[in-house]
Amino acid sequence: MRTTLRGALAALALLPALALGAPAASAASPSPSASASGTPAPATKAGTSFLTAVNLSPGQDAKVSVSTGDYLYWAFGASEGQTPTVGLTVNLAPAADRHGPQTWSVEVFDGLRRRQSCTAGTQNATADQSAGTLALSCTLREVRTWAEPWSGDPLPGTYYVRLSVGDVPQPDLGLASSVQLHVAAKGDADNAQPEGGELKAPLVPPAGGGAATAKAAAPVAQEEHWYTGWFSGWNSRWYWTIGGGFLAALAGVLGYNLTRHPHGHRPGRYGAVPSQGSHQSGSHAGSDRP
Repeated sequence: MRTTLRGALAALALLPALALGAPAASAASPSPSASASGTPAPATKAGTSFLTAVNLSPGQDAKVSVSTGDYLYWAFGASEGQTPTVGLTVNLAPAADRHGPQTWSVEVFDGLRRRQSCTAGTQNATADQSAGTLALSCTLREVRTWAEPWSGDPLPGTYYVRLSVGDVPQPDLGLASSVQLHVAAKGDADNAQPEGGELKAPLVPPAGGGAATAKAAAPVAQEEHWYTGWFSGWNSRWYWTIGGGFLAALAGVLGYNLTRHPHGHRPGRYGAVPSQGSHQSGSHAGSDRP
């Protein structure tokens, strides 16, 4: 009886230790949902304009279910020395539901919404009615460190991908389809060729927390001059208004004096009556007869 009681008490004493050890063991075991490679999950949405474009992180893909005929927009970042390549795979609607071939197009724009030309890849592709998938791709030029405004060369910053349907039968608009997007970039800042210039900040950095672009330059302090304070401040305009009014009044008075009395002498009044003495002497002189 005593042996049984001692065994029961020993078992009760071990229960707290077992309860504390269970969470530790579960915490040490790896989570089945954790990603071993650390690659971000694919984006499941797409924007319908430049303003609503979905930002893609570096190495992030996109898998989106769309309707045939919609405009789709994504945004990604590119740094100097990189050569981005955009690849898309369109899974078309079932052939039994389609009424003819479909033509899809992919376009890439820079941060200023200037269309960038592709050096390689298929930008426009047409799928027959029996085809199930369609592949598109676009390889941009190497991103430069700086360029003239008129050149339109690719610069560090945000780039927009637009996928659209160029030619499709009217009954096929709205059919369900899916799109897979992958963005790859070759090269880095070490591959950028020196060109004698440097871009101060990337073109239109993304507004959301998505694409990573080239680092923006630190703000530069404004250079101070002896006249800097004259043109700043909330009350500086009152000083300039009062001073301008005084100078205008002074210029008006001086102009009036110069135009009214150019030589500084006041002329006699028109129609002034001469003195009596001079009038009488003149009349006597004129009345003398020989």
